[in-house]
Amino acid sequence: MQITERTIAEFHYTLTNDADEVLDSSRDREPMRYLHGANSIVSGLEQEMEGKQAGDKFQVEVAPEDGYGPRVEQLVQNVPRSAFEGIDEIAPGMRFRAETQQGPVTVTVTEVGDEEVTVDGNHPLAGETLHFDIEVVSVREASEDEVEHGHAHDENGEHAEH
Repeated sequence: MQITERTIAEFHYTLTNDADEVLDSSRDREPMRYLHGANSIVSGLEQEMEGKQAGDKFQVEVAPEDGYGPRVEQLVQNVPRSAFEGIDEIAPGMRFRAETQQGPVTVTVTEVGDEEVTVDGNHPLAGETLHFDIEVVSVREASEDEVEHGHAHDENGEHAEH
């Protein structure tokens, strides 16, 4: 069976950046499971998964526009330290959910000063070209529940972790 709309695909992946540093991998855990066509993986990878079948191994390079988008410098902002009231220690790398006029956004602390904290609302992989090494493990038809819910369920019909 080929990966098409309304199928559930399981695959192993290793994700690297342009410097060939491993950013993430499923090789030592369960394969990634997703509902094809539900936009639950980056679009550049989903496009390349179309038509593949169990046993296929391939590599994909995903440009930022088809991955996590380009970096947007306006999403890097200095906010008063008082915005973190009730948090004793703030350090670079910490992530917070911020309420904005466009809705909730996850921000990452990049610098901490005495009066201000610099936060970045870009996805950590924004602006990065993503290099995937893929091995398709299985492909099956999606259940009506999975299609209705818009995501894959595990082998017991329960909501999957991915």
